[in-house]
Amino acid sequence: MLELTPRITINGRDVDFLDAGFSHQGNLKAAQLDFTLPTATSAGMNFWNKEVTFYMNTSDAVPLFRGWIKRVKEDYNKIQIHAEDGFGYMIKGGELETAKIALTDTNNLDGLTAGAAIIKALELANLDDKIKTDYIGDTDPVISTSKHLIRGTKTVMDILQTLLSQAVNTDTTDLPRPNIAKLIDDGTNTQLVIELEADIDNSTISHTYTEEANITNLNIINRKIPTIIIVNGANGVKGTFQHDSAISALDRSYLEVTNKTLSSPAECSNFAQKLFKANLKVQYEYTFDTFEGAYLSENSVISIITGEDEYDGNYRVLGKNISFSPESYKISILINRKPPTLAEYISSRDN
Repeated sequence: MLELTPRITINGRDVDFLDAGFSHQGNLKAAQLDFTLPTATSAGMNFWNKEVTFYMNTSDAVPLFRGWIKRVKEDYNKIQIHAEDGFGYMIKGGELETAKIALTDTNNLDGLTAGAAIIKALELANLDDKIKTDYIGDTDPVISTSKHLIRGTKTVMDILQTLLSQAVNTDTTDLPRPNIAKLIDDGTNTQLVIELEADIDNSTISHTYTEEANITNLNIINRKIPTIIIVNGANGVKGTFQHDSAISALDRSYLEVTNKTLSSPAECSNFAQKLFKANLKVQYEYTFDTFEGAYLSENSVISIITGEDEYDGNYRVLGKNISFSPESYKISILINRKPPTLAEYISSRDN
């Protein structure tokens, strides 16, 4: 176990915390930091909307978390603080109401690529002081908002999700890969970036885990997958794939994407079927406990080695949870790729 001393600051000032928990689930969900301060050293402080940073070690230059305080609960001997990162700010805008913008024929995102449209949406919502876009990049393939105009009062998160869902890449694998957005930290600011979902078979391995060395526990999560998929092709053509058995078992869940390389309804329907298979492949997610991996970022690829070909493989990191105090820490990593045979295998070896 690495010798690490976690550190928390409020507005750049170190605070003496009692215990804390960091949760990052990925998939555009807000990362959260909950921590407890002793009342004796923190009474009278104004916490609301103050910037909070969490460093895994006192020597780190870049925090694992940068966010803003959303809730404070105080009693006679402790103060409990809840902070959320930029995605939480994007949803709530720092207030009780959801961050929204009104898009009209004169005030809109028309003609922009997804990356440029997201930058403008953040500016219109006055969130560009919290979420920077210096390294945002763009979707692959690049899409334009001219094809599907966005109108009405929309949340910033809805706009982000809509734009990302329209860009699906099929260049390097048999199964299509979506684009994702995530937050990184440059040491000074929160930065929003767009990148392709990692190709687990060809990406650089960030870390290796084995059941003997650094996996202490593993659980399975069954995620909801789309059962009705609509694909929009070029020149107004479209196709739909729905899996009746999956609908019966999993209920109706919709996904709509755009792929302008497709020129017929049949091609669109075939692409929709591939999308279903791609989602089915990652239907199951795993959370495993470990003492390694605090610095893994969303969309990193790790390797699991058991000595059995059936269970070995690469997995994409979705998020992580870290519980810690000034003296100790525990890490759990959320990953996905395969059906639950890996968990069953590890459980059987533990018994």
